[in-house]
Amino acid sequence: MASWRQVMKPLIVPTIPGGIITILIFYLDYFQFNLVEKFLMFATFVIVPLVILLLSYDDEKNKHQRIIYAAIKLLQFPAALLALASVMSSKTWGLGGTAISGALSLGWLLFTLLLCIYGLIIIVNHKGRVEEIAIGAGLVYFFIGGIWFALYQYQFDLFQANPATHALSSVHFHFSSAIVPIFIGVLGRIMTKKSWYPWIVAIDIIGPILIAVGIIFSKPTEYIGVTLFACNIAIYTTYLLAYLRKGSLRNTPAFFLVLSCIAFYTIVVVSICYPLLKNTFSLTIHDFIPIYGLLHAFGFVLCGLIGWVYMIDSLKKKSRIAGTNLPY
Repeated sequence: MASWRQVMKPLIVPTIPGGIITILIFYLDYFQFNLVEKFLMFATFVIVPLVILLLSYDDEKNKHQRIIYAAIKLLQFPAALLALASVMSSKTWGLGGTAISGALSLGWLLFTLLLCIYGLIIIVNHKGRVEEIAIGAGLVYFFIGGIWFALYQYQFDLFQANPATHALSSVHFHFSSAIVPIFIGVLGRIMTKKSWYPWIVAIDIIGPILIAVGIIFSKPTEYIGVTLFACNIAIYTTYLLAYLRKGSLRNTPAFFLVLSCIAFYTIVVVSICYPLLKNTFSLTIHDFIPIYGLLHAFGFVLCGLIGWVYMIDSLKKKSRIAGTNLPY
């Protein structure tokens, strides 16, 4: 197996600056961010750059896609810095009652609009290819996350929901809503298509909307969306593990993808055991939120993205050596 320095090379350049900033945000009291805001910054500085890196392996970009992709790569870090300045202005610099926080958040909103446009182009250019629709939908959901982030920073009350709900909705769309469709779409690119796959994609696109609507208007709708979404992730992780078993589980892509799957199953086990743990150790749901968040953001999402970047990079190299092309 290649050395870690060789393996990390395609990944380390776009993520190291953001990774350092994220570590400082999580561990320094100076920033005074709450946990939701810390996860939002983690998404802007680490998760989105990894998604951009994953998109770089698409060889079928047309002229417009190449232009937008170049703009996305160029503007991601400045937009993330504006998002950071937006939150810092309200939490660290004491400007929460002004319009400055909201104005600064517009930089990230416009950047996610670029991701949305890129996703729509993917959907239009690959008509009838369900896996591309999933990836495109995931990119569109980043824009919805950007809208919720701007609403949170402007402290607007929308649909009778308070700004704290806007922040949770933004986290939801920056992580689960955007990332899971991308995961399922990338899996669809390399798997032998099954009859159930289009249904998984359809539910995966509808599920986040149900959850978002439920968070604001109706708890039963939220529960239905969460259940459908969780079942989708369970199918994705189960099929992915079966796919990985056919190859070598000792290589780097498999290592991170297996970690991602384990993180999801751990979340399920913790959720099932929550009533028992709550009564035994006098814990509340607020004690479990950091556990869920860390397992999902750093376990399922981060490890999954790293694994897929390595996987697609490895498959691309093998296809070039063999003189063939991947089916996308």
